[in-house]
Amino acid sequence: MRMDEDIARIAEQENALVFDSFDLATGWQLGKLLQEMASERELGVAIDVTLASMPVFYAALPGSTPDNAQWIRRKRNVALRYFKSSYAVGLELKSKGKTVADNGLSDVDYASHGGSFPIFVRGTGCVGAVTVSGLPQRDDHNLVVEALCLILAKDLEHLRLP
Repeated sequence: MRMDEDIARIAEQENALVFDSFDLATGWQLGKLLQEMASERELGVAIDVTLASMPVFYAALPGSTPDNAQWIRRKRNVALRYFKSSYAVGLELKSKGKTVADNGLSDVDYASHGGSFPIFVRGTGCVGAVTVSGLPQRDDHNLVVEALCLILAKDLEHLRLP
């Protein structure tokens, strides 16, 4: 089943896409890379990088809307709550016939849709999240993973969702 395959591949992504260190400069570099990728492809997205509850990078590209900022906040809340990508959480909940509300969380503050990925530092754990909003959720997720693979010099073809 594709959902099970996606959940397993996202777990691989989360294990592989780990930084040795992550600071404000790294956050800016990641955000700028995403902004350049999205601009070159003319994607109407908003991009956010947050480190320890502090906004490091935010960009709203042509075609994005004010709603994207709220989607970012809600998806980021899921990634930071579960220390998993928001897409993985959404797929896992869907496979069980559940929603974030079944875990006592409000849809106003949490969205288990693809696009937010926790930032892990080896030996430390989750220190923040990188989030994209504006595309279909699988595409939001894939764009973030592509940027993480580039910045971490990981094999995108091996980690990409099919």
